[in-house]
Amino acid sequence: MKGTLYLIPTTLGEGDLKNVLPDYNSAVVKGLRYFIVENLRTARRFIRQIDREIVIDDLHFSELNEHTDLLQTDEFLQPLLEGFDVGIISEAGCPCIADPGAAVVEAAQKNEIKVVPLVGPSSILLSLIASGFNGQNFAFNGYLPIDKKERTHKLKMLENRVLSENQTQIFIETPYRNNQLVQDIIGNLKPNTKLCVACLLTTENEFIKTLKVSDWKKISFDFHKKPSIFLIYK
Repeated sequence: MKGTLYLIPTTLGEGDLKNVLPDYNSAVVKGLRYFIVENLRTARRFIRQIDREIVIDDLHFSELNEHTDLLQTDEFLQPLLEGFDVGIISEAGCPCIADPGAAVVEAAQKNEIKVVPLVGPSSILLSLIASGFNGQNFAFNGYLPIDKKERTHKLKMLENRVLSENQTQIFIETPYRNNQLVQDIIGNLKPNTKLCVACLLTTENEFIKTLKVSDWKKISFDFHKKPSIFLIYK
């Protein structure tokens, strides 16, 4: 009998796990011995937060990140094929969104392995419902191009999609480039286009603000090195 692949959300920032994750998630983690993780250090710390009595050295970890050869997918599935349950843990939030965990889930589906997504925080959904933007038609675009010219072109393309398709556009950035991204948005998009910035979601320092581009130009902000997500709408 094949094992079950659990998709295990983690917190989006520092704080009490009980305020963010259901108790059921902890029960699942305590019952697992095999994990596929994006970052070994943060995954081990997360498991210790769940239960300090868990013997970390008794667990088996496989790292899956941007440096992993996806041809190794079959190796990740081996415990499942042998009947062991396995958990996928992202570095933050829900697995398989803006991280390579989806490759393992795809392989699990092809091998008729049961996949169980657990409830947890998604910065995409939390920011969307707090933005006041269209929640019936939206798109998550991941990271925008690093090159300034390409990024500007992409931003204008997304703005056109907002106007032509009535679709909320959502994207993220590496935290140390957040301020530059906001500057690029307010420097290139139409004055009446609305920008929502959701920063440090689910933490004590959570910040969510929606303003027109013209109004963002009037205020000071600092999102440097603070995990944030960005949304534009009309």
